[in-house]
Amino acid sequence: MQSDFQIARHYFGHYLKPYPWQLIISVLTVAIYCGAAVYTPILLGHAVTQLTTVLAEFRAHQTVVMAPFIRTAATMITINVVAGFADCATSAILGWVAGVSTSRMRSELFAKMQRIGVSYFDRTEDGDLLARFTSDLDNIFNAMNQVFVNSFYWFGSLIGVLIMMFSSNVMMGVVTIITTPLAVLVCWFVITHASRAVNEQQRAVGALNGYINEQITGQKVIITNGLQQPSIAGFTSRNATVLQAAQRGQIWAGMLMPVMSGLMLLNTAIVIFFGSWYVLQGNMALGTGLAVVAVFVQYAQQYYQPIIQLTSVYNIIQQAVTGARRVSEVFAQPDEVRSTDGKVIDGVHHGVKLTDVHFGYLPGVEILHGINIDAPRGHMVALVGPTGSGKTTVMNLLNRFYDVDTGSITIDGTDIRALELTSLRNNVGIVLQDPQLFSGTIRDNIRFGDPDAGDAAVINAAQQARIHDYIMTLPDGYDTLITDEQSVFSAGQKQLLSIARTILTDPPVLIMDEATSNVDTVTEAQLQAAMNAVTRGRTSFLIAHRLRTIVHADEIDVLRHGTIIERGTHAELMAANGFYAQLYRDQMPELATNA
Repeated sequence: MQSDFQIARHYFGHYLKPYPWQLIISVLTVAIYCGAAVYTPILLGHAVTQLTTVLAEFRAHQTVVMAPFIRTAATMITINVVAGFADCATSAILGWVAGVSTSRMRSELFAKMQRIGVSYFDRTEDGDLLARFTSDLDNIFNAMNQVFVNSFYWFGSLIGVLIMMFSSNVMMGVVTIITTPLAVLVCWFVITHASRAVNEQQRAVGALNGYINEQITGQKVIITNGLQQPSIAGFTSRNATVLQAAQRGQIWAGMLMPVMSGLMLLNTAIVIFFGSWYVLQGNMALGTGLAVVAVFVQYAQQYYQPIIQLTSVYNIIQQAVTGARRVSEVFAQPDEVRSTDGKVIDGVHHGVKLTDVHFGYLPGVEILHGINIDAPRGHMVALVGPTGSGKTTVMNLLNRFYDVDTGSITIDGTDIRALELTSLRNNVGIVLQDPQLFSGTIRDNIRFGDPDAGDAAVINAAQQARIHDYIMTLPDGYDTLITDEQSVFSAGQKQLLSIARTILTDPPVLIMDEATSNVDTVTEAQLQAAMNAVTRGRTSFLIAHRLRTIVHADEIDVLRHGTIIERGTHAELMAANGFYAQLYRDQMPELATNA
């Protein structure tokens, strides 16, 4: 298994690879800047030596020759002006690369989500997925914007300082880096503990986001049942977990900078002590010795400065590394399985058939046991049964959100696994129990599945779905805006709108999942009329807890514990006086006697 840093190295490398020339130019401008930074102490040493000489000559001869000192000062000014321009160019180029790379990450992540199968979303909390899209990508951007740009300077300065130190005086260079092993040991110890805390923090943030999303979605239920305090308690507990993990990470990461600053001061003291001792031993002239000590004091600080800067942003780096791992987990998910030969179907001519279908969401835990259903073209098949009996699972398999474990599902004799997935989905329409509306106009929502549909087709679909008259009562009609904050539709009207959306795509196979289970009786009647209109001539599968909505189905299959235990028309099942008849009598005792 790859470590976080191996994943991050591969991940960031992938997104930086398209910009080689920008990176090369940045390396050159950084080299100019760092060269100026590390050469400045040399010039400073020359200036000290020259100034010492000037003072000595003035005392001895009362004359002053300032030309060498002025030339050195002018050189320092020129070099640093050039370095300033190089610094600006580097920041602009690398900032642009960081921004474009992060934007590309976000776009590719969103595109990847469109290719992942439904099973991933079923087992992943919405909040956790949202955290990968927001906080994890934000952490990556912060690292690229703050750390990536500066790391060029830090590593460039470090290399430049090492080169200049050892080319100037090997012994003093060795003394300057003598505390490096201790610094490496401290960094390794702190980073090991900090990374664990940051990983825990990211997981806790994902769990917290999932809880918040769940509570917001169910806010009406929470309020109507007076569960505000338990909801707050649940949030407080999860928020405390995030805080504790964040504090642990901050404590460990916060240790790095003061410890490294202390090591820098220790290192500087060692350089001053050894350099002074070396000069006093007569190994160098006083003026030259003082210049060397002054130069290496600056080098000692420059040597540790990149390390201190790196440790000061360690928490940002670790969060970005963890974010890269979490985002890469999404990219590692397999794309939705496509057909091998890509057959395309044009409508349904014979029907849909499920043959000895076995399926389980988890290995070894079977949900459906040998399901057999034959739905001829134009017939309505209703699936009924208790919660958890496998009705919705059958619908998931029909739309190929999942593949069967054994057995087969065929359309006109062709296994749906051999069909082009787009072709299958274009021929199978689905109305979900909880219809989803999108931000935009009512017109845009109806033609969501067919963006090229004209206004006449949109209106015709709305009329068939029995929602046109209500739309026309709105001030802006089909141009009425629907937003997340406010909807002009009730729950039942949303389902009617969802039916209109499905009608517009004109699918030969229709799936209606619990389409009337959460509406009032008036809206149920409208839905029933709409259902009768849209199912006419189509091969239809219908799930409903309200059994009176499926009494006219051509076939009713009764599921229990993943097995079909009864099959027949409403009249046949009532006459059999079995499980279905009992369900019907329990729901509508006043009608059962007349059934």
